Amino acid sequence: MHHGGDVSAAWGVAGELPAVERKVAREAARWLLRLSSDRATDADIHACEQWRASRAEHEHAWQRAQRVNQRFGLIPSALGMATLNRPESGDRRRALKTLAALIVAGPVGWAAWRASPREWTADYRSATGEQRQVALADGSSLRLNTASAVDVLFDAKLRLVRLRAGEIAVHAVAEGGAHPRPFVVRTRQGDIDAQAARFCVRQDGQACRVSVQEGQVSLRRRGAAVALAAGEQALLTDDAPPLAEPADPHAADWTRGVLHASALRLDAFAAELGRYRAGILRCDPAVAGLRISGAFQLQDTDAVLAALPSTLPVRVRYRSAYWVTIAPREGQA
Repeated sequence: MHHGGDVSAAWGVAGELPAVERKVAREAARWLLRLSSDRATDADIHACEQWRASRAEHEHAWQRAQRVNQRFGLIPSALGMATLNRPESGDRRRALKTLAALIVAGPVGWAAWRASPREWTADYRSATGEQRQVALADGSSLRLNTASAVDVLFDAKLRLVRLRAGEIAVHAVAEGGAHPRPFVVRTRQGDIDAQAARFCVRQDGQACRVSVQEGQVSLRRRGAAVALAAGEQALLTDDAPPLAEPADPHAADWTRGVLHASALRLDAFAAELGRYRAGILRCDPAVAGLRISGAFQLQDTDAVLAALPSTLPVRVRYRSAYWVTIAPREGQA
């Protein structure tokens, strides 16, 4: 049975897979969404493999689904899957519809989709595993982390950055003059106001974490405001007002290409590392509770995975370059 291998190798000389029926494309999209969830089981993986092996078109659709997600980052990391895991979720329906349409469309259609004004298309976007620096017209700047998207809307009264998905590091500069424009980062859960500050904003499903490295910001949610100074962080949610607390001193390490872990559960580590990899990175429940510490280079996640068995009783199984499981070492399951 074919397990995928390098996705690019399956595209043949012309670089194109055969056409995919819409019904099969929808099935492939559902499988990718299911297996991207941290709730996916070995039974789910086995069922997907059976589906892929049952027809050549199924395997073609699966390869194309992984390539679409690698290019556009439509399926979020495990930490951001809470909303998409709900069958009634509008975000889930839109993700499935978009992914299925792109599976059918192929590379020519992808170019047209990316250039069109769709909901998924933002002013600035980073792919999975990519970081992107953006200079703003007022001298401020943004750094987009992996699989992130923002809109930038500056007018005569306001400097607005709308975070659609992912994580950004913001360097906001103060404006001079009698009427300086506020600098606002808008998230699903509320606004962050700043003048001169450096801070990080991360959107995870139904929550948004803000951590301040320099200066001060104000979080506004439903009319209430909370000030955060350098060295503080807070969580914006739909359910409760934000509370200032000591910030994670490593919150901005990703801007230097580093993932820091301090006695972090292995399943949480895999979820975090998986944000920087295309495809699926799973952690077997049997080893999920193991703890890991260290500073890991994000530019080579395969090297990070290869080093795990030297420090933990685990093995790393590659079903393909885009489907990886951290499992118990043989004989210790």
